[in-house]
Amino acid sequence: MDQSELRQWESRCTQEEPPRCRAACPLHVDVRAFCTHMAEGDLRKAWGVLCRTLPLPTLLARICDQPCRNACLRNEAGGGLHIAGLERACAEASGRPAPAPPMPRRGLDAVILGGDLAGLAAAWDLSRKGITVALHTLSTAEAILDGLRRPAGHAILDTLSAHLAEEVDTLRRMGVTIHEGPLPPCQAIDEWVASGHAVFIAPVAYPLYCEEDQPPDVVTLGTATPGVFAAIPPARPGDSEGPGETAPGHSPVEMAALGRRAATSMERFLQKVSLVAGREREGVFSTRLFTSLADVVPLSPVVEPPEGYTADEARREAARCIRCECMECVRHCAYLAEYGGYPKQYARRIYNNESIVMGTRQANTMIDSCMMCGLCATVCPEGFDMGALCLDARRSMVHRDKMPPSAHEFALRDMAFANSGTCVVARHEAEKQNSTWLFFPGCQLTASAPGLVESTWCWLQRWLPAIDDAKRSGVGLLAHCCGAPAHWAGREQLHQDTLHTVESHWEELGRPILVTACPSCATTLRNGLPHIPVETLWEKMAEVADKHGLEPFGTPHPWKGDLVLHDPCGTREDEPLRNAVRALLVALGVEYREPALTRERTECCGFGGLVAEANPPLADKLTRGRAERLSAMGTHAVTYCAMCRDRLVKAGTPTAHMLNLFFSTPDTTLEDCTPPAPGYSQRRENRVALCERLKGRSADAQPAPAWASIPIHYTEKAAALMEERRILDSDVRKVLHHAMQSGRWIDDTGDEGVRIACFRPVVVTYWVTYTIDADGGPLVRNVWCHRMHVIDAGGRQ
Repeated sequence: MDQSELRQWESRCTQEEPPRCRAACPLHVDVRAFCTHMAEGDLRKAWGVLCRTLPLPTLLARICDQPCRNACLRNEAGGGLHIAGLERACAEASGRPAPAPPMPRRGLDAVILGGDLAGLAAAWDLSRKGITVALHTLSTAEAILDGLRRPAGHAILDTLSAHLAEEVDTLRRMGVTIHEGPLPPCQAIDEWVASGHAVFIAPVAYPLYCEEDQPPDVVTLGTATPGVFAAIPPARPGDSEGPGETAPGHSPVEMAALGRRAATSMERFLQKVSLVAGREREGVFSTRLFTSLADVVPLSPVVEPPEGYTADEARREAARCIRCECMECVRHCAYLAEYGGYPKQYARRIYNNESIVMGTRQANTMIDSCMMCGLCATVCPEGFDMGALCLDARRSMVHRDKMPPSAHEFALRDMAFANSGTCVVARHEAEKQNSTWLFFPGCQLTASAPGLVESTWCWLQRWLPAIDDAKRSGVGLLAHCCGAPAHWAGREQLHQDTLHTVESHWEELGRPILVTACPSCATTLRNGLPHIPVETLWEKMAEVADKHGLEPFGTPHPWKGDLVLHDPCGTREDEPLRNAVRALLVALGVEYREPALTRERTECCGFGGLVAEANPPLADKLTRGRAERLSAMGTHAVTYCAMCRDRLVKAGTPTAHMLNLFFSTPDTTLEDCTPPAPGYSQRRENRVALCERLKGRSADAQPAPAWASIPIHYTEKAAALMEERRILDSDVRKVLHHAMQSGRWIDDTGDEGVRIACFRPVVVTYWVTYTIDADGGPLVRNVWCHRMHVIDAGGRQ
């Protein structure tokens, strides 16, 4: 990922976009932070927010005409916040702000003609930036104040005379020289420009110095004379005509914003930099920030009395602020919430990891912990897909040999085992020479519930021809992995090799229509082998039910328990599949509920993207969260993904695979349909046994290896550790067989009779602590593994 790609990724995350209120404020006051502090009763911090943003804060906080209120998102849930009243309450309670120390002078000079709010605001901003300012004004402070009374129209304005005097005094203490009296003649402007000054003609003085047919630039306020800037008085009904120091009817914040715009241009001119660069969002602009109102309770505004809000009233009104932010993806995804940020920050971390540090443990773990389930892209208003970003990073790390070998090794070894000769089945239906359809159960269903694979295949052989008008027949079977683990791991070559093998089997079997039981297989095969027709088991079953009613399903139990449907994340973009599942349940009389996050917004079970291998604690957290939300709605769950079922069962939610329901009998209970999930070793044994049953053990079959016949027992602790650490029964047997054959083990001096043995059959070293039972068989008490090489004194591993 290069810098341009990074910018494209970052631009799609709107979390750092300002709220509507801030975007609608010409001075960009951080209304969200201000309301947060006001709601907490922290007036000091609230006042600090205003003082950091507003010029002349003691005055403007009392006369703000709150253009932000119309833009406030709370208008859609009770009414916009009364920000002007909150600002007045804050100003009244906080007193005068501590004057900021004047900046060191920078040798830059500016002149301002006109002492209205725009002129005063420009003087304020320029002085704070270390620029020497001379302000020329015709009117006294009282005359300016008189021009501000009418638009504000509030009783508190009776006290403004003193506050305006305070701000004028503050300007003097900040180093601004204020000249009261007749304004200088036009030729004085030429003299100032010639001596290197920047000049601003404020709206109140504009008619005295500027021609109506030569308006200033809208963005920079620049005039035909370089270094001279001017602002036209904002046109509003009821404005006075002709020059003068008052502008009744003008918006105070808009006038102040004109002064700020002029100050920015003047500073840039004096520094000899671009006047226009980066000013797209100066003043009022549109924001892309999305904030959901789904859970926002409508609340009516707290009415401000004539004397202003009390402290309690101000807190209650400020508490209505929604604190606008997006974070939709983070709220819905425990993975994104885990790392304390949001996608724009994560994109930067991934870029830094790839381009600068070239792989760090923390960043690698974050990259490898994404489920790639697509929920973030679904809920994000801009479609930001962390899965796609993480997949690109994984591929890059694999290509540059920066992917930690341990991140996905177990899953890739398991995929290799599922695609080995001991597990793969590719055959036609018995006594058939061709196949119109090819049942593809997927490697997870063959490992989790091999009996359901056989039952489903038999059912398809009976009923698929019954819905085909052409009376075609022949349903073959291909037990093979689709290659999803390699895809998730970023191992694209391995993924393509796996797809090529699937394609070869498909060619050999006559190019039939694939019928997949696993939603992830359907997606992977459709994307990777688009020329192969792929349909889903559930859609075919729905077709059968639509044409033949309940006959094909025997006499299924009319389940009416508290059953909650869990959609696998692999169906997020497959609405026909989801609809077929629901149609089947309805046709079979199954009553079910759906959780809040369902269909295209469903949650991942914690297996997707191989997060269970790269970050087991996070994967378990994801699974427990989903399981708890399902259990809160019903006593049992039902799904149509074998891995989802097994993970939810392990997390404590009794979950049935839909095939358990279809192949049940009237006296079958929900408990019968939710058997325990098999462990890793049992899953391998299930695949092998299924392969042997479907292929038939041949006469020349290879004998079982010697290590397979060792009579082993496990303590509960050892069995649990094997599951947690991804250590298989076969791994332990190889260690013990090696110890018995070589006589190489260690006697544990701290525990009599306990032996410790190790062996490195692959790239991992396995350790086993065991004792010998009375019958001579080993009792395994502890297991662990690592990737280090252990060398003895003789130099042997």
